[in-house]
Amino acid sequence: MSAAGITAEKRLPGDADKETLLAQIIRVDHAGEYGAKRIYEGQLAILGKTDAAPILNEMLAQEEKHLAAFNIIMTERRVRPTALEPLWHVAGFALGAATAMLGKEAAMACTAAVEEVIGEHYAEQTHLLGDDERELRDAIDGFRKDELHHRDVSLQHGAETAPAYVPLTAVIKTGTRLAIWLSKRI
Repeated sequence: MSAAGITAEKRLPGDADKETLLAQIIRVDHAGEYGAKRIYEGQLAILGKTDAAPILNEMLAQEEKHLAAFNIIMTERRVRPTALEPLWHVAGFALGAATAMLGKEAAMACTAAVEEVIGEHYAEQTHLLGDDERELRDAIDGFRKDELHHRDVSLQHGAETAPAYVPLTAVIKTGTRLAIWLSKRI
């Protein structure tokens, strides 16, 4: 990774200033980790006594670690959370529970879809962050690896066998991208 991220001195006209960019990155990532935590909690509310529970609990524990890290970063950097957090509280749980009600495979499809989008999102962020933000960039890259692992685990546990896998994951990916866009701004 070169120092050419836009938090370094190589910003172009029209790029967000460093402070705005960092606030957006931290805000949206905190919102995403919070939403992921709620999705897993919703899935566990339905599948908590099934063979899916250990997998879901393991992924939830990692999301809770990511969320705790972003809580610290937000406090240190004085970044406010998204104003949409109450919505993500309900929507995340509802998405998790609804997909789990369709079965373990649909819950896994939900995870695969969300984590794929988050993996892409985190990759974009690491390219934006220069060496002046190496610590944040490295943290996000580490979280990205965890998210992609969650996607892979979900695929190994039957995500692609979920009913209507392609349209289901397309809708979830679109919703995840919308949540990212909104959480950066609101």
